[in-house]
Formats: sequence, C-alpha cells, structure tokens
Amino acid sequence: MSKRALVLGGGGVAGIAWTTGVLAALADGGVDVTGADRIVGTSAGSAVAAQVTSGLPLSELFERQVDPTLQTLELPSGVRMEELWAKLQEVYESTSDPVEQRRKIGALALAADTVSEARRREVIEARLPVHEWPRRDLVIVAVEAVSGETRLFDPGSGVELVDAVAASCAVPGVWPCVTIGGVRYMDGGVRTSTNSDLAAGFDRVLVLAPMPDVGEPSWAALDGRVEVIGPDADSLAAFGTDPLAPEVRTPSARAGYAQGRGAVAQVAALWE
Repeated sequence: MSKRALVLGGGGVAGIAWTTGVLAALADGGVDVTGADRIVGTSAGSAVAAQVTSGLPLSELFERQVDPTLQTLELPSGVRMEELWAKLQEVYESTSDPVEQRRKIGALALAADTVSEARRREVIEARLPVHEWPRRDLVIVAVEAVSGETRLFDPGSGVELVDAVAASCAVPGVWPCVTIGGVRYMDGGVRTSTNSDLAAGFDRVLVLAPMPDVGEPSWAALDGRVEVIGPDADSLAAFGTDPLAPEVRTPSARAGYAQGRGAVAQVAALWE
C-alpha cells in the first residue's frame, strides 16, 4: 500500500487560515488528506498539524478561522515586514552556508525586543484545541538559535506539544525564541519554509506551501509523486502585506477554501 505524507508549511496567521481553508475544502470535496501516514508541520503548518490531529472536525477548525466570535487572541507583531525581510535577505546574501545563515538569523532572533515567552505561549495554547500529542506520525520542525541545527519534535521527543509548536512558530525578530531544556529555539521555517524533504520515502506527498522555499525547493529531493499547492492570486491578495496581522485571518481562510475547492480533482488524483 502506498504511504502518504502531508506537508504543511509556514506563513503566519494568514498561512494557518489559508491552509485550514484548503484542507476543509478538500475534505468537503471528498478528499480528506489529514489521515496521512505522516504529517510534517513547520511554523504556521505546525499549528495546523496540531489542530487537524486534535480530533476536531475540519469544518469546526475552519469556522474557528472565519467566525470572529470563535477566534482566539492574536498579538500584533509590531514589526514592519519589509524591514524584517530586508534583514533576512542580508543574511542570505552574506554567506552560502545554510548553517551559518541560520546562526546569523538566530543571533538576530535572540537580540530582538519581543513579548515574553510566557505571553507568546498563551497565544499558542489558545490556538491548539488539544495540548497532548496525537498518536500519529507527526513531525514539528524548529531550529536551535545558537547552533543553527535542526530539531525535530514528535510524540516521542518528551517535549510538550504546545512548546514544540511555539518553538516552530517563533519567527525571528518578531516572537521570542522558545526555551526547551535550556536550549533556545526559533522558527522551523528558517531551515526551509516547508521542510518537505522530511517526507522522503513516502510514495505520495501533498505540500501546502503558503510561502515558497528560499532557493531550491525542499520537495525537489523527494522521489515519490508530489503535488505542491501555493496561494493563488486571490489568496495572496487576502494575505496582504503582513501575513502575521490578525485581521488577515478570515479573508485568508475564505480564499484558501475557494482555492481548495478548485484543487479537489488534482489532489484526488494524487491521494486516491
């Protein structure tokens, strides 16, 4: 039997909403991909991965994105995105060594003036309907801020699910690095936006990528059948200029749902 993997990439509040919309639309169209043999979640995708493995139906998760009365608290970033992107671009241009790039971004993350870890953790707690790991092959990606090394959290890692998701969502320069076992962690998207290569060995892989990978796409390393869905023009318009802004949640979810309905046949051909 073919083994299937679902890869959920980063993209801020907009990415959570859009990905949830796409998944809900696919399920409504008869293709529920959340039963994948492995789910890889990075940054926003880690939050979605924890949500879709929580036991709540996708319809309810989608309503939490589009209905303001059901939405959890989100903190405004207080950071100008164009300035943040410029700083990150300087790092990428300063060296071609990926680990050194991550170390430099980690230094930026550790030096940033942010809200407290505890305050940010409250936001992540509110995002997740269940705080225990599912009995699933779920991989959540983070990066050690000092060493630049990748850390993979899973149900056997001995780390609380909320902390794993908080670490994976710790956007450098915006949110605080997360301390786990005395080690500071930052956003898993610093490695790549999707970390699709962690689905190596699976026969069929669906990648939902709210943001593109920098450089060569990580899914290029996969040998199985791969479908990649990124935001279309309407979805990008819904994201606006700041994908971290709380107000983009509802329009991004609705745009993702509309795009997902149009992708049912494409995904069914892969998944079924």
